[in-house]
Amino acid sequence: MHATTTAARSARLGLRATPAQETVLRRAAEVAHKSLTDFILDAAYQAAEQTLLDQRLFMVSASQYQAILDMLDRPESDNPGLADLFSRPAVWAKK
Repeated sequence: MHATTTAARSARLGLRATPAQETVLRRAAEVAHKSLTDFILDAAYQAAEQTLLDQRLFMVSASQYQAILDMLDRPESDNPGLADLFSRPAVWAKK
């Protein structure tokens, strides 16, 4: 498992599963030579990490990366619509 192997487990999580889900999880845990708890925690932790990484890591090809850099390096241009938007008070600030 990840960081939890060095720290004592003190947080309690509960979940309910259908009998079919439990059967599959138990069989998979056996195949992986893990306890059911370790198997579920490892799988859930990996899924959680991936979900969080998907929110801040973007994989692009070398050409896509270069296109992004080129776009960022371009001089700014006038954008009347954006200027108008920022000149108005925020909807939540109106009284």
